[in-house]
Amino acid sequence: MLFRKLFAAATILFLVTFSARAIEIKIGHVGEPGSLFNDSAEHFAKLANSKLGAKAKVVNFGSSQLGSDKEMMQKVKLGTLEMAVPSTFMSTVHDEFGVFEMPYIIKDRNHMSKVEKEVVNPILSKNLEEKTGYKVLAVWENGFRQITNNKKPINVPDDLKGIKLRVPEGKWRVKMFQAYGANPTPMAFGDVFVALKTGTIDGQENPYTQITSAKFHEVQKFLSVTNHVYTPAFVVVHKESWNKLPEDVRKILEQAAKDTQPFVYKRAAEMEVSLLKVVQDAGVKVN
Repeated sequence: MLFRKLFAAATILFLVTFSARAIEIKIGHVGEPGSLFNDSAEHFAKLANSKLGAKAKVVNFGSSQLGSDKEMMQKVKLGTLEMAVPSTFMSTVHDEFGVFEMPYIIKDRNHMSKVEKEVVNPILSKNLEEKTGYKVLAVWENGFRQITNNKKPINVPDDLKGIKLRVPEGKWRVKMFQAYGANPTPMAFGDVFVALKTGTIDGQENPYTQITSAKFHEVQKFLSVTNHVYTPAFVVVHKESWNKLPEDVRKILEQAAKDTQPFVYKRAAEMEVSLLKVVQDAGVKVN
């Protein structure tokens, strides 16, 4: 009789402890501390956790801790990572997202907001989910991209001829810089600093937030303000693992992801001014 009572008590204690344990929601990205990616993910985690209480907890993993964009998206598909924030890599996941790889197609953030409402949400995201199982919760930002290199200022496309330029792992960026005459080299973001420092590549192209947070300006001589591509970032989950989460948790996470966007746009606009000064103060020649 005593054994039964002890067993029943232990079972109840286990069930109470297990049910009270918060679900961990990992969000992964390649951004270093101080980057727009990291600031955005931290803001999202703060918003979500304030509403989730003991139900779940969002934990931010930046600096490619959970792998490259490609590796993280695979983990999201397998269900070992709950959320990822890819940008350019989305054009590899689903060709329609290649529209954001076209040069000068997005004018500014107001324009991007309209594109999100009229194109991304009703068309691209819907087709992505139907064909791949990935689901876009919200659209954030990576930013307008600039070119840095150690050879010369880039004033016209012809200046890119022969320059070994790192590009993200997306086929459309490769095609664009091939058309400009450069020698584009796809490479994971986490490998770029060493490749620049050792001279394996001459340059790279990224928004200011990625350039400065990854310290590229410390190993580059020239920055050309080209704004050649605007790269949105996408908060992505996979429907199979996503649908296993409690409905109330899903609602809080999705709303927090959407509510983070105004912060993202405001922070991005501020960084375009402050981080250009960081690059200039480091002695990089800007044109």
